[in-house]
Amino acid sequence: MSATASIDRLSIRAAPQTRPTMYQSWGSLLFMHWPIDASALRPLLPDGVEIDEFDGTAWIGVVPFTMWGIRKARMPAIPGLSAFHELNVRTYVHRDGVPGVWFFSLDAPKRIPVKVARAAFSLPYYLSQLSLKRNGDTIDYSSKRIHRGAPEATFNARWTIGDPLPEAQPDSLEFFLTERYCLYAQSRRGIVRAQIWHKPWPLQNATLHSYSSTMIQAIGAPEPQTQPVVHYADELHVNIWSPRLVAGVNGATR
Repeated sequence: MSATASIDRLSIRAAPQTRPTMYQSWGSLLFMHWPIDASALRPLLPDGVEIDEFDGTAWIGVVPFTMWGIRKARMPAIPGLSAFHELNVRTYVHRDGVPGVWFFSLDAPKRIPVKVARAAFSLPYYLSQLSLKRNGDTIDYSSKRIHRGAPEATFNARWTIGDPLPEAQPDSLEFFLTERYCLYAQSRRGIVRAQIWHKPWPLQNATLHSYSSTMIQAIGAPEPQTQPVVHYADELHVNIWSPRLVAGVNGATR
């Protein structure tokens, strides 16, 4: 059982030799994933990227978490803008054999970071009200989108953190779903790719107690009716590089 063999899932893990554009830390993070028919995703993706599949199956994910220590290289963190919660809806794609993440939506509560991320990374950020409350090993997370003109979307979940898991191996589903070292996005110029670097995810088990969401429905895909595959991570430090153009507006290689 393995992911598509023609895709190089290891080389992209090497950090670029140039200085990162920015630094972030991510934590209290829950990966929630469901298998999905690739035909439901293809109309939502542009030419120039292919759906990445594990054993012939595409996946869609909803990932609630919190961020802190957000700063540009050679600059200190800006108070009031360097820490906030985020919720994203994603699938996995590849281009020229390089696997990565495709974000359908990213919800955050800060207006300035939402505007900056839309401009600098061409990512579909939306303004939302988000809440994360932790009581021992149990986390309650909620989100309500308030972005003017955007599709309505809500999310509520409660989960309990479980035991640590072994490091994910390259042929495993856990690796396929979590070990992603670049993102793709659609810019005015075409498809861009931004690389990230971090240590392997310190995954843990998690038990999902309750969940309700319209996040996937809001992107135009069917909302899953089954329980998700879940993995938790408490803390991870991340380096991020600026996006680079990899395909023109018609999907042609640049």
